[in-house]
Order: sequence, then structure tokens, then C-alpha cells
Amino acid sequence: MSNSAQPKKRLFDIIAPIYGLFYNRQITKFGAVLASQTAVDISAYKTVLDVGCGTGALCDLLNQMGLSVTGIDSSTKMLSIASSKNQDTDIQFTNASALLPFPFIDNSFDISFASYVAHGMSPDERQIMYENMSRVTRHLMIIYDYNAKRSPLTSLIEWVERGDYFNFIRCAKTELEEQFAEVRVVNVDKRAAWYICTVGNTK
Repeated sequence: MSNSAQPKKRLFDIIAPIYGLFYNRQITKFGAVLASQTAVDISAYKTVLDVGCGTGALCDLLNQMGLSVTGIDSSTKMLSIASSKNQDTDIQFTNASALLPFPFIDNSFDISFASYVAHGMSPDERQIMYENMSRVTRHLMIIYDYNAKRSPLTSLIEWVERGDYFNFIRCAKTELEEQFAEVRVVNVDKRAAWYICTVGNTK
């Protein structure tokens, strides 16, 4: 794990209860995106990995869509909340870092998501996560993250979380194109985009 990963893990353990308070709001936001986007037919897939799943809102929605869902996060407190909010589902939650080899065999999942994770990493860390996701994904890898239309609140939150948001939005597509031959960027709401990578078409 990188030198910056442990402090961030501790930070997310501390703020996990706050994230938990916004679970229903995340369900509403993610649900609206999944219902309105036309870039990917999620229903065409069976298995999905959510990297950096946090309190599990996206996992919940993907499960409701009929997918077999696995969520991973390095924060045990986030996973505890995710498990409690999804205790009546068959979602699998696993404590694992995006920056270490995932505890899954190659091509374990049809698609994989990383939702609002990449912008908080350094460029080198993002490359590690992309490689880890690519290894366990058969078809599509979706980086669900900010676009350039940030709000003042986003800027404040990213300053607190010590992320790389301001650099990420300038170079996200370029970084992905260094590894994947096909990368599509689709704005899915006012301030977010899906960076969609075709895993079977890598460079």
C-alpha cells in the first residue's frame, strides 16, 4: 500500500458514519444516473465489482437491477455500514485495497465500477487501480467520477480529503488511453462522467 493510502484509510474510517447519513441521498443520485444513462446496458451483464464501494449505495442499486454484486473497500468502518444497510441481500463485501492485488481470479466479473475513487488518488495510484480492475474484469471497466464542472462544495470536500481532483479532471481520459485502446467519456449528470474502458481491447 502506498504511503498516502494508510492516512486516507484512517480518514475514511473516521468519516464513515457521516457518509452513512447520506446513504439515501446516494441511492437517489446513483439511481437517477443508472435509470437515465444510455451509454451501457447494465442489464446485459451478470456480475459486477464495485471498487471503493464505501457504504454500499451503488452496490445496493446494482443488486436491485439483478446483478451479482461484490463490493470492496479498504475502510472497515465503511464496510460495516454497507453490510448493515444491505444485510437482507446477497451482496458480498470484502475488505481489500484498490492499490493491492485483488483477492479474485482473472476475469471474475463482467464489469467493474470505481465510483468517486480515482480522483482521490495520485496518477501512479490510479494506474495501479486500473491494472487491478482490468485483470479481474471481462468486458467493461467504468470509472464513475467528476467532470470539470465542479461546485464550491466539491472543492472544499476534496481539499479536506487531500485528493487529486484538480489534476484528475484534466488528464483522466489521457491516463486511461495509455492502457486501453477504447475509452469513452459520457457525462451522466451535471458534474459527473462515466469513463468507460473496453477491457478486452487493451494496448
